Amino acid sequence: MGYYLNPGTEVFDKIVNSEIYVDKTGLLNYTNNVINTMQGYLCISRPRRFGKSTAAYMLAAYYSRECDSKGLFSKFEIAGSRDFERHLNKYDTIFLNMQEFMSQSACMEDMLQLLQKSVLWDLLEKYPDYRYFDDTNLARTMQDIYHHTRCPFVLIIDEWDCVFREYKTDKKAQEKYLDFLRNLMKDKGYIHLAYMTGILPVKKYGTHSALNMFDEFSMIDPGPLAAYVGFTESEVRALCLKYGMDMEEVKNWYDGYSFEKGISIYSPRSVVSCMRFGKIGNYWNQTETFEALQIYIDMNFDGLRDDVLSMIAGEKVTVNTGSFTNDMTTFRTEDDVLTLLIHLGYLGYDYENKCVFIPNGEIREEYVNAVSVSEWGEISKALKNSADTLNAILQGRAEQAAEGIKNAHFETSHIQYNDENALSYTISLALYAARNFYTVHREFAGGKGLADLVFIPRKKFPDKPALVIELKWDKSAKGAINQIKEKEYCESLEEYKGNLLLVGVNYDLKTKKHECIIEQYVKE
Repeated sequence: MGYYLNPGTEVFDKIVNSEIYVDKTGLLNYTNNVINTMQGYLCISRPRRFGKSTAAYMLAAYYSRECDSKGLFSKFEIAGSRDFERHLNKYDTIFLNMQEFMSQSACMEDMLQLLQKSVLWDLLEKYPDYRYFDDTNLARTMQDIYHHTRCPFVLIIDEWDCVFREYKTDKKAQEKYLDFLRNLMKDKGYIHLAYMTGILPVKKYGTHSALNMFDEFSMIDPGPLAAYVGFTESEVRALCLKYGMDMEEVKNWYDGYSFEKGISIYSPRSVVSCMRFGKIGNYWNQTETFEALQIYIDMNFDGLRDDVLSMIAGEKVTVNTGSFTNDMTTFRTEDDVLTLLIHLGYLGYDYENKCVFIPNGEIREEYVNAVSVSEWGEISKALKNSADTLNAILQGRAEQAAEGIKNAHFETSHIQYNDENALSYTISLALYAARNFYTVHREFAGGKGLADLVFIPRKKFPDKPALVIELKWDKSAKGAINQIKEKEYCESLEEYKGNLLLVGVNYDLKTKKHECIIEQYVKE
């Protein structure tokens, strides 16, 4: 075994022996199905700490020749596959972490030279006696070895896109890197499987499609690998049972990356930390500070700020992901920024409806942190004051609640303040802090119609009253309260009948004032 060639099972052993390990060996069923086919080139892009490296080390432990990893994998899902032993430890496997080579190099030429020398060192030590055309050329040497041994290669590249994060503006360095990878892998009979992981999908260079042989599985479209993006809901539920955690709370904070076929994905790092430390918390910012998010949401694209505010308020925003060039510097439209935030994990993506949203409470907190230090004026102030507005409602102080709603009344370019929908948007911002205690429902079915907004207290906060909020535009707050009663919106909230507040809000078009009435619900 070498350092890069057939690196062994030590790292995956450590992963498996950790306090929490969730079995994702089912991924090997897919790679086994595509190995030695035209589909045997996979580019897997995920946000930080979503298990990319864990999967890469798993593949290395499974495929590496000179290893005996049958015992390691025998207790996991892959052991039940008919192809389990057919591919087990049958390939010369090369594992490369591009971050390692880049951090030891001053430029792209140095990096590629170091990479080739490092892998060649392992190859020539294992196969010293063959006749080589050019033993300083990695691609030609791998070809010669395959010619003699007929043992194909599995190539695993972790952090493949770190070059595009380090050399953000150096187009020549990026193209040289892509050309190197193309020469190493494309149309090479010795490569039976190539598996790359990173944050970004394959870089687009117009006609310069260096790696167009790869199938891409991203946060926009993970395809058949959706269940391996992060932890599934059933996996998280099992962990909650084991560690005595409240599934509802965990779901609120870490769920939200939803894909086709109803697969709901949780952030692995956050869930593991939550279970180990026994408390709900923001573990996302331990991988990257909110300032990274701030850079992107502060970009001066028309509509970007308004859309961020809409998403903080719980809305979804339409996006076109097609123009994104898969780098971190080329931003021509707001859509490019939003698409990057999908790949970074700061936004969830609804593939069917082509829209983005803030996936969960943990990430929403990052947005609020970023906005609070941005030059967003009254917006930052309103978010900070939202706890006071919520308390005013809970304590029946209607005038103070109306003042808080007024302070959250923003004129935006795409949500004109001229109907009840816009008023709903304002209320959501004014009561942002409620999301710490409540599950928020818009157009909530109850009685004889749909309530505009209903706030259901989470199990962790049984003393909080439920809130039914009805909105009126240029009518009256009293009329809003009457509608709640007449249409029996509270009928589906029987368990809260002794702890429920009715809130009517009206915006008067002439006076430009918000009116609020708060009543304790009394079942008639």
